[in-house]
Amino acid sequence: MPRTHVEIAVGVDPAAFDIVAGALTAEGFDRFWEDGNVLRAYIPRDQWEESRMAALRTLLGEIAARLALPPPSIAQTVVVEENWNRRWEETIRPLRVTPRIVIAPTWHPHTAGPGDIVITIDPKMSFGTGYHETTRLMIALAERWTRPGTRVLDAGTGTGIIAIAALKLGAATAVGFDTDEWGYENAEENARLNGVEDRLTVLHGDIAVVPPGLFDLVTANIQKNVIEEMLPGLCAHLTPGGVILLSGILAVDDDGMRASLARAGLAVAEAPREAEWIAYAARRA
Repeated sequence: MPRTHVEIAVGVDPAAFDIVAGALTAEGFDRFWEDGNVLRAYIPRDQWEESRMAALRTLLGEIAARLALPPPSIAQTVVVEENWNRRWEETIRPLRVTPRIVIAPTWHPHTAGPGDIVITIDPKMSFGTGYHETTRLMIALAERWTRPGTRVLDAGTGTGIIAIAALKLGAATAVGFDTDEWGYENAEENARLNGVEDRLTVLHGDIAVVPPGLFDLVTANIQKNVIEEMLPGLCAHLTPGGVILLSGILAVDDDGMRASLARAGLAVAEAPREAEWIAYAARRA
């Protein structure tokens, strides 16, 4: 029998998607789908209690207020897993994120043109499809900062898309780590799909599982507070003169993030923006 899930559809500014998703993850939701201006979150029906809905509305309202956004609309329904998974897949098609780089899901193959770098992913209903601004910002930065032979460390690797992009751009090796078991498994699967499994090592856990060693390029597309907590550990793995690429940060937090980078001994080289999001390439002195 197909599993049933409770779907919570949150109508909110897409700028808040990552923050809302983080809050819902802490509440037990384990799958997300960005559907225009609606973030759809899923939790197995047997793990959901109707009494939690009022507290959830309060939580999401507080997040919107903190971001100076209108109160979100919230709708609840019950869906069958095989149906919503198919529906989500139909919305994800090949996407050109830079003039050279195309992200293509397994169910919509892309025929590469001259000079194209195609990254094939099977994202299993999570971020890392390329449809989110922060992923596109990070891949564009990876394209500019990856050099032949670069050693890469990818924090919160998720689908592995950023590490895979760096490897296809000429990096020699990459290590990705993620605390989410699903992310760990999905990154390994996507590495095989792209033929880089011999150069991408995926680890399950936090930064403590990364073995001693230095990396030329460190990447993290997570959330501002998580990045700030992780910065000392990430910098400990960064070579002198190495570069760290960061996103998952709202543009309104630019001043605070720059201050955190300066305290960590990192000088911002560039900070591109897309919509409400900002990314950083920062070099270690």
